[in-house]
Amino acid sequence: MNRQPESLNIVKEQLSKEISVNELNELIVDSIKDIKGKSITKIDLTNLDDAPTDYFIICEGDSTTQVKALADHVKERVKEEITLTPNHVEGERSARWILVDYFSTIVHIFYPETRAFYELEEMWSDAKITYYESL
Repeated sequence: MNRQPESLNIVKEQLSKEISVNELNELIVDSIKDIKGKSITKIDLTNLDDAPTDYFIICEGDSTTQVKALADHVKERVKEEITLTPNHVEGERSARWILVDYFSTIVHIFYPETRAFYELEEMWSDAKITYYESL
């Protein structure tokens, strides 16, 4: 049985009142495209037991500067357009892997070598994966 913490259920209820998770995901992907993020992937974990969230959105930047810019831009647009701030952000100091946690969606922004090392797409290969065209 997939049991989620009460705090996650509360945030999901608040999110559903203001914007759907799909709209949040579309905004995140669009924000990544704004800053020319590469290899954008969405992993739908909703049908998997014990998944840490409903969705992962994964992308990469060519430099640590771009990785940081991608994370900053996602946070800015989501805050401006739907007044939602992340629950937690990790990795901003080294900017080789920045994680932006919106409860229902976790955004992973990688430096290319770091992404290749962790292979999140392979780890969650039994989930539904959507690949987005790079601009």
